[in-house]
Amino acid sequence: MYTVAVQRELIAQHFLTGRDFGPEGRPHSHRYLVELRLTGAQLDGFGFLADIDEVTTRMEQVLAGFRDRVLNELPEFAGLNPSIEHLSRILCHAFRDRLRTEPPTEMTVTIRESESAWAAYADMD
Repeated sequence: MYTVAVQRELIAQHFLTGRDFGPEGRPHSHRYLVELRLTGAQLDGFGFLADIDEVTTRMEQVLAGFRDRVLNELPEFAGLNPSIEHLSRILCHAFRDRLRTEPPTEMTVTIRESESAWAAYADMD
């Protein structure tokens, strides 16, 4: 299996809802490190699993809609607690919509909110 990964920073605000989360229940910012990882068994005719420049461009386009925003206010989070688990799934689906790879690949989005805390979501094309 081949793997290609690109990382980008995302700063966004949120507040957790549904119970008393202490300080996390009040609006605050996170500096997220978002990693998009593509995994597949075959390379294209040029010897690439994916064009890293295209992956980077598509990531930036998607992340621009979340950057410096309050996640709770975005339609993608309607009825959801804006956890990094939900954020990783939402971003994975958004990346998948913008980046169709040929041959098909597994796409995993990992979001680190600190050096010791992260969540990930994987989707197979």
